[in-house]
Amino acid sequence: MAYKSLFTIVTDPARAEAAITGAAALALAHDAHLDVLALGVDRTQIGYSYFGAGAVVLQSALDRTEEDARAVERAITRALGEQSPTLRASVETAVTQLGALTEIVAQRARFADLVVLPRPYGAGQGTESEAVAEAALFEGHAPVLVLPETGAGHAAAPRRMVVAWNQSAEAMAAIRQALPILKQADGVNIAVIDPPQYGPERSDPGGLLCQMLVRHGVRAEVSVLARALPRISDLLARHVRDLGADMLVMGAYGHSRFREAILGGATRNMLEQAEVPVFMAH
Repeated sequence: MAYKSLFTIVTDPARAEAAITGAAALALAHDAHLDVLALGVDRTQIGYSYFGAGAVVLQSALDRTEEDARAVERAITRALGEQSPTLRASVETAVTQLGALTEIVAQRARFADLVVLPRPYGAGQGTESEAVAEAALFEGHAPVLVLPETGAGHAAAPRRMVVAWNQSAEAMAAIRQALPILKQADGVNIAVIDPPQYGPERSDPGGLLCQMLVRHGVRAEVSVLARALPRISDLLARHVRDLGADMLVMGAYGHSRFREAILGGATRNMLEQAEVPVFMAH
């Protein structure tokens, strides 16, 4: 498998440069095409209005959202102009209400080999940032690479990577989708936290996964970690720092809320504190 179609979504002009720079570096490293969606989001939540005022409010919101989308598109165009002339990229512009965001993002994410997004948490972030990540992961069924504000310099070609392994289907999905990057790394550490005393891997935690990766040409090793901290995300973050890793690969977990998937606690906590790119799949 190779990444030939990369996809990113920009909803804020201020974040266009960082999103495009990270995604473009990956596209160039993998000889892939970069598709960019400039998305204007109508965040208006209309409760009630006087008779006849609804159409006026709706039109005003639509006009404002279209202008937001054009501003995002201009920022994307400027950012693409600063990239290598060999980059193959295309830009599409759309507007949507916040409640319909999932459908438009998921529909486009389904046709991407990898979705590259800035971290959905932090100062100035709107609710649409997390909704975009959720839509790509849970509804678009696409792997997502989340880039932090800093520390994304090695995202295109990480030297050392950590894989979070807990024998789950989500973790295996992330590992399979990340193989093109894992095979390029100088070293991959499989982190197993408090392995179960019973089960198929009780005598050799992470051994079968390590064998599979080695057969793919991955330079893999296993670390068995005791759960010395209350949160798994804190332990993984410390392990990534201790190894000087450039990227973390992990499964994305969520649960249903009004028929929409939302990021589970471990996934959310990991993204909130991530200092390196996080590759996720569900």
